[in-house]
Formats: sequence, C-alpha cells, structure tokens
Amino acid sequence: QVQLAESGGGLVQPGGSLKLSCAASGSISSINTMAWYRQAPGLERELVAASARGGTTDYADSVKGRFTISTDNAKNTVYLQMNSLKPEDTAVYYCNALIKRLGNSKYNDYWGQGTQVTVSS
Repeated sequence: QVQLAESGGGLVQPGGSLKLSCAASGSISSINTMAWYRQAPGLERELVAASARGGTTDYADSVKGRFTISTDNAKNTVYLQMNSLKPEDTAVYYCNALIKRLGNSKYNDYWGQGTQVTVSS
C-alpha cells in the first residue's frame, strides 16, 4: 500500500502565506513526479505545480512568482510554499504522485485526501 498524507491547510488573510506538505509512505520503490492540484467549488481540478525527479518544475500561470514547489527526496515529501495568497486561491489542494511500488514494474497515480485552503479577510 501507498499513502499520501497532506498537512498545512487553513484560513489565511489575503496577502498571507501558507506552506503545504505531503509525505508519501508505504512500499515505495521510486517516485517519478510529485505535484499539487486544486479544486474550487463548481470548477474542475487543476494542476497548480509539479516537480519531476530530474528537478524540472512547472507552474500554473495563475501562481507563477507566488508559489514554490520543492521536494525532499530522502523523506518522499513534497512542499508547496504559497505566498501573496489571493481569495481566488481558495480551494481544496490535493497532493499527487507517480509512484512505483516495490515489486512492480510500472508507475501508478496516487492522490492525497485533500486539504482546504481558504483565503479570506
């Protein structure tokens, strides 16, 4: 089994900061990509930021310059530092990872349970 456990969500005022964490645990052989998605009420889930094993990162245009994704490979953990938060950043944030389990030959998609981020005064 593989689990992704997120933490760090909450309520913050516009202009504030939050840092999300997501730790992968279980029978992990290798992790290819770790990413953050978000889903606001009535909208589709969208990619916020992704980090590939080689170090390449990608960001949604709406968060470039404000959010930073980073990973700690030794801890199988991905972080999302969110600065200059706006009300439109309000959403449930989901951790995602492409993980190869021990004894398996291919990567599979795994999701965390989601953490609520609310930006409001």
